[in-house]
Amino acid sequence: MSTTEYEQTNPAVRLDLEPGQIVQELGYDDDVDHDLREGIEWLTGHDLVDEDYDDIADAVLLWFRAEDGDLADTLLDVVGLLPEDGAVWLLTPRAGRDGAGEPDAVEDAARSTGLSRTPAVDVGPDWEATRLAVTGK
Repeated sequence: MSTTEYEQTNPAVRLDLEPGQIVQELGYDDDVDHDLREGIEWLTGHDLVDEDYDDIADAVLLWFRAEDGDLADTLLDVVGLLPEDGAVWLLTPRAGRDGAGEPDAVEDAARSTGLSRTPAVDVGPDWEATRLAVTGK
């Protein structure tokens, strides 16, 4: 597959990430979408960094399942990891998949933590992504 073909089929392009950006990944587990992870690394030119990364990342990739606890509490912790123009890409299981939460859970958590959200986009067969940013940023 050529570079152009890969770019057209790479689900990571839906995340508006750019070459050179550092993406911190949280909530990694066996069920993550490895094609999406590889696509992000290809697109940014960097390996994803984990929770031990001790600098500011350009974006946070948060894999979150219904059984992972309180989403609002998790988002409050994550917001502190971002620069002013950074974003959280919240990855949640698609409806009907293991770990899928209530349909309004993301909206409620975003609102209660002062985050604005975009509509979810499909980024793989099992996951959808929602961009969250501090309101006014």
